[in-house]
Amino acid sequence: MAAVNDSTTRDTSSRNPRSKITLVILGVLAVAIFAGLCALGTWQVHRLAWKRTLIAQVEQRAHAAPTPAPAQAEWPALTSDNAEYRRVTATGTYLYDRQTLVQAATELGSGYWVMTPLQLPEGGTVLVNRGFVLPEWRKSKSAIQSAPEQASVTGLLRMGEPGHGFLRTNDPATNLWYSRDLPAIAAARGLTDVAPYFIDADGTGKDGSGRTAPVGGLTVLNFPNNHLSYAITWYALAAMVLVGVFIFIREEKRSRRKG
Repeated sequence: MAAVNDSTTRDTSSRNPRSKITLVILGVLAVAIFAGLCALGTWQVHRLAWKRTLIAQVEQRAHAAPTPAPAQAEWPALTSDNAEYRRVTATGTYLYDRQTLVQAATELGSGYWVMTPLQLPEGGTVLVNRGFVLPEWRKSKSAIQSAPEQASVTGLLRMGEPGHGFLRTNDPATNLWYSRDLPAIAAARGLTDVAPYFIDADGTGKDGSGRTAPVGGLTVLNFPNNHLSYAITWYALAAMVLVGVFIFIREEKRSRRKG
């Protein structure tokens, strides 16, 4: 009986070498997976270089001395790469009766960004994010201004955002805004010659309960940079494929020698 069991064990533990077609298919799959993982790792390396350049660029622009906001003649040439996060200043007339509240989540809680048009003396209008307010602010007297007001603003230039927030789309008809979509806001408020950028106004009084709404200066300048760890992960997986191929080849050779 024992002899029969030993024979059965030998039969099940041994196997015939794989066919050439099977080996070719497995080889092609291994090469494709290895190449794909290496490509993903290399892509993350390029993303790492791009992110480091972006961070350095933003730091330089955000902490530089303010310059006049781009005039209307310069608007067509503005892009995120050449303009975003510049420190700028502008002077004009606030049109409080046409401001828009855009939903926001900040370190102060959930509420709204107050986007107020600033009519420029030389022509054109720039939307200014005057800052963050809690929901109850819209019911207060400070939320309603009876007349336009002359003002100067200093802050960071930001390019407009697409027409939707996370899983939510702007609905001008019901006055629900989830992103700072400048053309849509301009159309809803009857504004013309609106800049393709808005200004995130600097904040004052950010030291506690003495804040006055809207609270500016809440622009997030910290950009997550996990590309190095992602690159290491993809390259490590590619190395594991090589190890797996080595083990497979070794076992296949053993099987052929036994056969």
